[in-house]
Amino acid sequence: MIRAKKKLGQCFLVNTSIAHKMIRSARLSTSDTVLEIGPGLGALTMPLAKSTRHVVAIEKDKELFSRLKERLYKDRITNVTLIHDDILRFDLRGLKPLFGQKIIVLGNLPYNISSPLVIRLLANHTCMDRAVLMFQQEFAQRLISQPGVKSYGAITVMVRYRAKARKLFKVSSGSFYPRPKVESMVLELDFNQPWPQRPISDEQLRKVVKPAFLHRRKTLINALMGAPQNWEKRTILRALISCGIDPARRAETLGVDEYICLAQALLLTAGG
Repeated sequence: MIRAKKKLGQCFLVNTSIAHKMIRSARLSTSDTVLEIGPGLGALTMPLAKSTRHVVAIEKDKELFSRLKERLYKDRITNVTLIHDDILRFDLRGLKPLFGQKIIVLGNLPYNISSPLVIRLLANHTCMDRAVLMFQQEFAQRLISQPGVKSYGAITVMVRYRAKARKLFKVSSGSFYPRPKVESMVLELDFNQPWPQRPISDEQLRKVVKPAFLHRRKTLINALMGAPQNWEKRTILRALISCGIDPARRAETLGVDEYICLAQALLLTAGG
């Protein structure tokens, strides 16, 4: 077994039943082309190749890339395009000619890239169909949280604005090598089910959501006064009142509709 690199957050999936369960959960057909993130030793890649028309697999680790390339050649698997690159820098929109349709994503992610990867998928939401991804359980819980709980945060709001996050199943630490100290969870992000009210851009919404949660222990009005936009207190107060939001509330108590209303009100009253 190849030695995992801690700096890359590598934990290899060795439970083949989990790999097959992920693929079944993705509702794939033999006509689909799939983007696999971090194929590693091929635990998902090999069964994916048998279940779909084509797999585009992006691997950052040069050693793993070479080993998987050799394995694919040895097993005479020809419907996998293996790319040596960093998914956080890779041009996802450039894959469109290969897919001919919106992208379906699968992956057992290195946990240290979960947050930036999700943000990157959101930024490319127009070319995404859905993603079935393995996350650290704590992070996965953040993506599916409801207002009013500690795990509810800025990324929860931004994800729900562009996709519906749904828990599929939990995965025990014993399914990996080396065995991590945390449990995992597989989620589906369905980009075909965004939040129904969408009058603003992601960036406009982020201008409100990010500073609101940056100081989540503060009241909403005080947290927003620290935003880079330098909104005046009276401007924030007027926007909150227009949305029926008590200025004394805190960030984790607001739902997506309230954040949309607040962002829109601030844009109208202060020019964004």
